[in-house]
Amino acid sequence: MGRIWILVGERLALGVITLLVVSALIFVGVELLPGDLAQEILGQSATPETVAAFRHELGLDQPAIQRYFHWLLGAVQGDFGTSLANNRPISELLSVRLGNTLFLAAFAATVSIPLALTLGILAALYRNSIFDRLCNVVALIWVSLPEFFVAYVLILFLAVRVALFPSLSNIDPGMPFGELVYRSFLPALTLVLVVMAHMMRMTRAAIINVLASPYIEMARLKGMSRLRVILYHALPNALAPIINVVALNLAYLVVGVVVVEVVFVYPGLGQLFVDAVTHRDVMVVQSVGLLFAAAYILLNLIADVLSIVTNPRLMGERR
Repeated sequence: MGRIWILVGERLALGVITLLVVSALIFVGVELLPGDLAQEILGQSATPETVAAFRHELGLDQPAIQRYFHWLLGAVQGDFGTSLANNRPISELLSVRLGNTLFLAAFAATVSIPLALTLGILAALYRNSIFDRLCNVVALIWVSLPEFFVAYVLILFLAVRVALFPSLSNIDPGMPFGELVYRSFLPALTLVLVVMAHMMRMTRAAIINVLASPYIEMARLKGMSRLRVILYHALPNALAPIINVVALNLAYLVVGVVVVEVVFVYPGLGQLFVDAVTHRDVMVVQSVGLLFAAAYILLNLIADVLSIVTNPRLMGERR
């Protein structure tokens, strides 16, 4: 048991170091953008004195390393600065948009994870059957299609031709829950179709790999049904790769929704990120990028920890 805590501590330390490195890369990437930020905001007609005063107000006249640590320290304390586009606190913008993105991700995960696991288990149970082949073909099709294409196809058939759902997901946190689900259905369905195929294929592959083990053969010789063998013997021992792929897809649902949110004009972090890039609001770009990186690293850490905990070989000390 002590070895598990050591491995978990190592993963947490590695996650903190990774986040620090990523934050530095985000800051450097924004710094390398061409042009003068103050000049871009004030326009070409601004005098050099005005530009210099504005640079001082923004803190751009300070050394880059000093600005980085000032920004990082503020971010750790929850103070991301002020938006250059609308002069609002960035933490206020992030709180609303983050809630919308998490709602969309939770909506998609609630549907995609149980459905993908069920289809993966059934595909492994009826391996090489027509059902298995059909699931594989459909999964390969959805994995091959980009998100924006899937989104536009759903808009064409479910919003334009049939008019069942709105093509624009202009939600408001004050809306009733049913209205939120209705307006978020198309972007959530897009995410479900994109991530479900990958999770289903990994579940199938992991279970089939475990089914080749000797103890599975022993369970079959004892007369257990195939479904019982998979649910009680194969699935628990195939959890590590399944957990990893589920966590990676959950990370995608949080940080990879930029294209989907832009297509449906969904007011989440992805849409905020694109708007900030358009208006050259670098403080918001840095903050959203850091938030995306933190979410991705956190979910990967959770996947690593759960994989360690579900590995029986790590439950005892090495001798």
